[in-house]
Amino acid sequence: MAAVSLLAVTGLVLAGCGDSVNEEAAPETATSEETTATEETTESTESTETVADCGDWAVAMHGWVGYTASAQVVTDVAREALGCTIEQTQLEEAAVSYDAMEAGSIDLIIEDWGGGRWQEWVDRGAIQEVGTNGNIGLIGMFVPQWMADEYPDITDGTNLNKYADLFTSPETGDKGAWYEGPPGYTTIGEKLIEANDLNFQVVSTGSEAALIELFTQASENKTAALGYFYEPQNFLAQVPLARVNFPASDWASPEEASGLTDYPETPLMKLATTTLLDSGSPFATLVTNFTWTNADQNAVAADIEGGMTPDEAAQKWIDANKDTVNMWLEGTGASIS
Repeated sequence: MAAVSLLAVTGLVLAGCGDSVNEEAAPETATSEETTATEETTESTESTETVADCGDWAVAMHGWVGYTASAQVVTDVAREALGCTIEQTQLEEAAVSYDAMEAGSIDLIIEDWGGGRWQEWVDRGAIQEVGTNGNIGLIGMFVPQWMADEYPDITDGTNLNKYADLFTSPETGDKGAWYEGPPGYTTIGEKLIEANDLNFQVVSTGSEAALIELFTQASENKTAALGYFYEPQNFLAQVPLARVNFPASDWASPEEASGLTDYPETPLMKLATTTLLDSGSPFATLVTNFTWTNADQNAVAADIEGGMTPDEAAQKWIDANKDTVNMWLEGTGASIS
């Protein structure tokens, strides 16, 4: 991938003058004795936009493939186009990552689902919101699509008790199994169960991979499963799921949730340290400009899950979307071609 576009301009000017003795015979020609030719050639010049030194920066890596897709694309553009040194550090989301930003060991979260849960760190001046990254997140409880087809009213959360017996398991006895998101994910499952008096019991899955396996097996074998999931997530294009809906959300952070209302639609946010944003680094400009769609993220995530390394998947997307990448690079002095 090219880093900085350089425009080379070469000018060649030819000037000639002469007086002909016989203009009729040779109206447009001149002999060497009668003509003095002058040739001026301008030297090639390069017009170079200066790219400021980028510096060393650290990006938090959170534990879902969509986040990896976003973070890897930004990382690769920063390294290749801007010459940044970027370190990726795996961390739990929310407070663990915010503390690391305040301590100076992390500079960027490229996708946060928290809906303002970072406010106390912002108030102390360590973190700033950098706007949305273009993705719209929606967390919820899902069932395999075959269940919604067979039991159309199951997608209304108030009807879950009617079907609780379908979800019982050895682990939950006579209660339905409510498979929750992994530790560190934003969840209000226990509040939903309690507030709606649902005959279900929370079961910890431990990982996103376990949830994917749960829904894959339930879809293939037509068995019942109720579990936490979210979009954007390329898995939903491979294994169709149906969301179980509760009344529209009236809360901004999980601590405020009563359990009577659903998860909100969440424009996903970029968070950066004040140190990065005040640094003058072109990386800060790239981060500020970065935005893409759920479909963009899903395409890169699908390639990662299909066997590509994150670097390979990111580079494939960058090569196919150079105009978008160059919009992110506006104001840095760099571009790709």
